[in-house]
Amino acid sequence: MATPDVPRGAVEIRAMRRDDVDEVAIIERDAQPNPWSRDVFLEEMTRAWAHIDVLREEPGGPIAAFLNYWIVGDEVHVLNVATHPDHRRRGHAARLLDHVTAVARAQGCRFLTLEVRRKNRPALRLYRAHGYRPVGMRPRYYDDGEDAVIMLQELA
Repeated sequence: MATPDVPRGAVEIRAMRRDDVDEVAIIERDAQPNPWSRDVFLEEMTRAWAHIDVLREEPGGPIAAFLNYWIVGDEVHVLNVATHPDHRRRGHAARLLDHVTAVARAQGCRFLTLEVRRKNRPALRLYRAHGYRPVGMRPRYYDDGEDAVIMLQELA
């Protein structure tokens, strides 16, 4: 069954708050083979360079997706983009990538980087569609031994 697309202006994206951590940790558990704990997310909130933004399909609704990134110097490093299983295939990851690119531009950053599993074809397509290109490989980067593709988006 196809899921309905959510109109571009209909979502709310904002910084994660402490009361969002449990929802974000649930999404993380569903999305990652080795998920971060809620305590790691809480720790991220104490770091000046770390940012976690959440996306809701409507204000006050459940968190549908989140994005974790660091701003260090003139670089944004995307650590994680994840969507709740009930909200997938609605364009939320794309919205969050557009959001982080806008943040990078507003902060005067020159580029964005990320790592993605070499076998994660849907993610590789998504990142390429958003201006990222492969620039290297991290052999056996993940706990299960899978390689990571290093991707870069340069901002004009």
